[in-house]
Formats: sequence, structure tokens, C-alpha cells
Amino acid sequence: MRFALLLLLSFMVAGVSTWALGATWEAIGGGEMSVHGWIALALGILGTSGLAWGLMALAFLSHREGWDDRVNNSLDPGRPPDHHR
Repeated sequence: MRFALLLLLSFMVAGVSTWALGATWEAIGGGEMSVHGWIALALGILGTSGLAWGLMALAFLSHREGWDDRVNNSLDPGRPPDHHR
């Protein structure tokens, strides 16, 4: 149920963003957008939002499962040498 609400919210945000960007485009004198322009704009916003959502979900999952702690950072040039290993 929670996933469906979040998905609905993301579609609503994408729809409002698409409308606002299209209205701004027309307001600055960019000309009227065709149907294909609206479709491309909507797909671009949905794709970018989906990619951001997916990458953030992976980051939280990685942190929650401890994958971040298993990384060997000994070769990081900005990290002081670890003498405990």
C-alpha cells in the first residue's frame, strides 16, 4: 500500500513538473510544444526521477545491509594509513 502511494505521489510530482516546465517554456517565448515534445518532457522527468529514486534506494539498502563497512579503503589517497591491520 505504501509503495502504491509513493508511486502515485511520484507520478503527481512528475505531472506537475511537466506542466510547469512546459508553461515556463511557452512563457519565455520558446514556442508552443507539440504532443511529441510533451511526451519527451514527461518521459525525461519520469526517467530522471526513477533513476534518482532507484539509486537512493540502493544507497540506503547498501548502508542498511552493511556493504559500506566491507569496503577496503586502504588504497584511498586521502585516507591515513591504517596500522591496525
